[in-house]
Amino acid sequence: MRRSMILSAVTAALMAGTSVAQAEDVILTAVPHQTTAFAEVYNPFNQTSDVRSVRDFMFEQLVVFNRIQGGKAEYRLAESFDYSEDLSSVTFKIRDGVKWSDGETLDANDVYFTFNLIKEHPALDTRALWEKIDSVELVDDQHVKVNYKEPSTGLIFDVARIHTVPEHIWADIEDPVSFTNPDPVGSGPLTEIRRFTPQEYVQCRNPYYFQAEDLDVDCMRFPQIATNDQTLTAAAKGELDWFGSFLPDIEKTYVAKDPENHKYWFPGGSLVIFNLNMNASAEGNKEAFNDVDFRRAFSMAMDRQAMVDIAGYGYPTINKYPSGLGRGYHAWNNPEADAQYGKYTEYDVEAAAALLDGAGYKDVDGDGFLDTPSGKPIQFDLIVPNGWTDWVNTVQLAVEGLNEAGINASVSTPEAAAWTQQLLDGSYQGAINALVVGVTPHMAFDTFHSSKAMTSRFSVTGYTNEELDKLLDGFFKTANADEQREIMDEIQMILSKDMPHIPVFNNPYWYQYNTARFEGFFSADNAQAVPTVHDGNPERILHLLSIKPKS
Repeated sequence: MRRSMILSAVTAALMAGTSVAQAEDVILTAVPHQTTAFAEVYNPFNQTSDVRSVRDFMFEQLVVFNRIQGGKAEYRLAESFDYSEDLSSVTFKIRDGVKWSDGETLDANDVYFTFNLIKEHPALDTRALWEKIDSVELVDDQHVKVNYKEPSTGLIFDVARIHTVPEHIWADIEDPVSFTNPDPVGSGPLTEIRRFTPQEYVQCRNPYYFQAEDLDVDCMRFPQIATNDQTLTAAAKGELDWFGSFLPDIEKTYVAKDPENHKYWFPGGSLVIFNLNMNASAEGNKEAFNDVDFRRAFSMAMDRQAMVDIAGYGYPTINKYPSGLGRGYHAWNNPEADAQYGKYTEYDVEAAAALLDGAGYKDVDGDGFLDTPSGKPIQFDLIVPNGWTDWVNTVQLAVEGLNEAGINASVSTPEAAAWTQQLLDGSYQGAINALVVGVTPHMAFDTFHSSKAMTSRFSVTGYTNEELDKLLDGFFKTANADEQREIMDEIQMILSKDMPHIPVFNNPYWYQYNTARFEGFFSADNAQAVPTVHDGNPERILHLLSIKPKS
């Protein structure tokens, strides 16, 4: 019986003199984020220090676009949307009868308030919406109209992703940017924090959740886990139900521990690349990073196959597309870009060294490493989050190739939050990073390279290109497939020629699950949506609603 079970994985934590959960509660243990300690921050606009179950589970979006289902609209706080005839505005109809977790009505006023809140406080506008929208109108209590600066059939993917906050709470907050939101009032399925320590927290059911009849999980438990190795230890013991981590030799280290219940599915995911900061503080690095020959030589020093086979245990998909397109989008591939620039993604350290020599890079000071054509030293760290072992090993392989080519690079492993902060504030020199993916290649390229989207860790190189901006802006100004194809061909040619990022492979969506206590998990045979529990995957709300305890 569902109401008679309590998960063995949480019994010890919840019986130690606490009243965290009732004995009949159904508790799902998940790891959406690896960290050394949790901070009690429930602000959905905070990108660095919040707990990673705030978005989606505590605050819902207007609409989730299901990537596995070709961009199908899965309505959340909104029950529909309609474009104007000229595609210059969209009107959302907010779901009737929705309440906040304190029982107050959630309606279009809250949505209208949230759009204006991020306008008044640009630091909250993490998707740079107000650079793309002109105004927001409150039509009535159930309708909000968003007016675009330019017609678009693609901006909806960002606009609908706003996490609405309650006006009756947030209107009185003096500084919403630093606000930790200690007593959260949300719209999602799990809004009550029953227990919180730096090592564990338990997030439980919203008593007024609009889709309560489809929610079969009462609480989610989030244990503090810092590294992939710690994840593996817990997972092998059967202590985790839903997680996503790099596990070396997964069939042996995880599946074999309980073949009937330990499962995984790795659909193709984000583009893993190297960023070089073109606004780097060190003069030599800045000169080199702004030189396309240096970036091409960097790319040619990458042993991508070793990164996939050794660092990634064969899980990722090698990416030799000079634009960084990735195999998942091969249907969009421009073969002319491959023909002209594909040689720069082939592993050839000797050719990389020759290219640098021909571009004027010499060892001026006799330290064994190359200096810039103007004689300035080049030395930089490639930063990678501590504990992300597959990425750490990837960066180590990258550094080996770069050193062999005469480039003085080294590995630095800050905590994930510090890595993110260095990317955001531009203090990094070089870094491994990943790009989000969407229904088309446009999302990754636009998020990373558009001059209008320079506010997240995904858009941090300092590279801009006016012609590329025009093409990216024009992609969703037409519904004609042939015209979109032509635009994407041109985008690939520019990115292949300039190589503003260095692609290495496509990460899988890291996703493992345990069916000992629950069923309904997404899988290759039940491919309903992107299955990961990680923050940044809106479809995880759909997954949570499909998970049910075994009877």
